[in-house]
Amino acid sequence: MRMQNKLGAIFLAAVLTGAGALPAAAQKSADTLRIVMRDALPNVDPYYNNLRTGVVMHHQGWDTLVYRNPDSFKLEPLLATEWKFPDPTTIEFSLRPGVKFHDGSAFTADDVVYTINLVADPGSRVSTPANYNWIEKAEKTGDLSVRVTLKRPTPAALEYFALVLPIYPKAYREKVGAEGYAKAPVGAGPYKMTKVESGVSIDFERFDDYWAGSPKGKPAIKKMSVRFVPDATTEMTELLAGRADWIWNMNPDQLEAVNRMPHLQAVRKESMRVGFLSLDAAGRTGADNPLTKLKVRQAIWHAIDRKAIADKLVTGGSRVPSAPCFPSQFGCDAEAAIGYDYNPAKAKQLLAEAGYPDGFDVELASYVLPQWGASVQNYLHAVGIRAKLNQLQTAALTQRAKAGELRAYLGSWGSFSINDVSAFLPNYFDGGADDYARDPDVQKWLLQGGSSINPEVRKEAYSLAIKRITEQAYWAPLHTYVTTYGHSKQLDFTPYPDELPRFYLAKWK
Repeated sequence: MRMQNKLGAIFLAAVLTGAGALPAAAQKSADTLRIVMRDALPNVDPYYNNLRTGVVMHHQGWDTLVYRNPDSFKLEPLLATEWKFPDPTTIEFSLRPGVKFHDGSAFTADDVVYTINLVADPGSRVSTPANYNWIEKAEKTGDLSVRVTLKRPTPAALEYFALVLPIYPKAYREKVGAEGYAKAPVGAGPYKMTKVESGVSIDFERFDDYWAGSPKGKPAIKKMSVRFVPDATTEMTELLAGRADWIWNMNPDQLEAVNRMPHLQAVRKESMRVGFLSLDAAGRTGADNPLTKLKVRQAIWHAIDRKAIADKLVTGGSRVPSAPCFPSQFGCDAEAAIGYDYNPAKAKQLLAEAGYPDGFDVELASYVLPQWGASVQNYLHAVGIRAKLNQLQTAALTQRAKAGELRAYLGSWGSFSINDVSAFLPNYFDGGADDYARDPDVQKWLLQGGSSINPEVRKEAYSLAIKRITEQAYWAPLHTYVTTYGHSKQLDFTPYPDELPRFYLAKWK
């Protein structure tokens, strides 16, 4: 109720200050799309953040070798004009001539080789190693041709090349270094970055020398101004006050109210993102940890009414995945998953059997919407688990999670929009910084599933991993995300299921 009153106050304040009557065309006349987001980027370099905000930014400012059509998911040429697989661990790319980076330098094979070898090197300490640790090396075979050798067969390789392998300009990045590049990045995408203030804002301008014929097209809108704010309330206030033309991940309760505003529009689209609860089964946070006990983790799964969260809080067609992955992904075998119904009595029984008849205290860290976190907290309290909700910024929570400091935390994963389980499960179960299970069998099965070109072998390996993960209640998928967008009615914007806003395709009405 307090949340509803707070939201009502925001809308009332907007009306009283005349926000509903502000001229939405003000920034249309300046040809500047004003975007406001949470999850501020500490580093805009695509390889040194794993926030969805960062993925969105790099698809505007950088190009990759391969393009994935947002409507069909068909893979199409981008910086590479064609590719072939002479054998299961080799990809040969022919590169596009006549492409320029934002600093005017020509795109060549040297840039591709430099980028791929840098991010595949463990010493580079990229934010998401699982996206690149299947690459052995890249080598130049001509001014506009490259051979990439893989450590193992990687069936989803081209999806990774399309979604998480933007190309650096070698000479420029070597000249300015990693820190200099983060402050003044250069790519080859449809927009160039003209100003970057770390964690504060990013300014973009249409790159007039962007190569003709790109499936991304030449942007219709000349400039973009991206500002970061600390929370959803501030984000909504900026939209209502006419200081923003586009926001996303707004509270779904605000959908109808936004649509009542004469100059605004709110739309919804299910994405490939899954909300989850991570539990420290491996005891990374210390030996005196109730979550290392199987019955405690099972009790937690039974304590949470995931369907109620999906139906009543997330809404818009949100689903509860049976397996710890997005349902459409190759290898996401729902039938292999062990199910846990909402059963508070069973949860209390399991806690008593585990030696905690009176429950226990635990920190529940979260960067999801506060009301979603509060819901999980309340379900846990109802069975005796006294969870103290600690609301953090995404970057701060991610840092603590990777350091092994969180016994239980709520987060989300969008797989970088790659429609394959290899982009989901290894991130949390391959023994890396985000793995709170540390199960060697799961690690073995994920390696098998990610390194075979035989789809049946892959399916079997992933099914074994999913069965073990759910049997052991390591990690609970709570719901799929349904992204809610709010924007000016004068903006022609199309949302896509891969959760990648393509501002280069947007235009003013």
